[in-house]
Amino acid sequence: MPDGQPLWTCTGCGRTFARPNQTHTCAALGSVDAHFAGCAPAVRETFDAVLAAVRACGPVDVLPERTRIALHVRMSFAAFMPRRRWLDGHLVLARRIDSPRFRRVEIYSPRNVLHAFRLMVPGEVDAEFTAYLAEAYLVGAQEHLRRGPGTR
Repeated sequence: MPDGQPLWTCTGCGRTFARPNQTHTCAALGSVDAHFAGCAPAVRETFDAVLAAVRACGPVDVLPERTRIALHVRMSFAAFMPRRRWLDGHLVLARRIDSPRFRRVEIYSPRNVLHAFRLMVPGEVDAEFTAYLAEAYLVGAQEHLRRGPGTR
């Protein structure tokens, strides 16, 4: 079972991974605040709304990497790239969702489907988007490996 296996911790950067010796960029994490320097206040407010919705699902690690802010449980399930006036990002889901909320969908495998989005204001973190975040959180917790592809 995915949750029964201990996480591997990289001795170089301290990040945790579901698989031992997971390939990654081994670098020190930065600051969440630094990602929002020069952004309109609504960009940070939107990220904070996303983070509050995700934290309602359970514990989450916030990883401010060099080019993005990743959200991680057993694996990373979401990433955010703050821009001056909006928040770009993507969710990893175990199925494809065709919705106007997503700008692009990339299928890497049947249970690894990237859904790219752009959020402009905190109000876009509504019930529909929160449901997508909750589904992505389950992918991050690797619950999708128990249920099979395309199931929730």
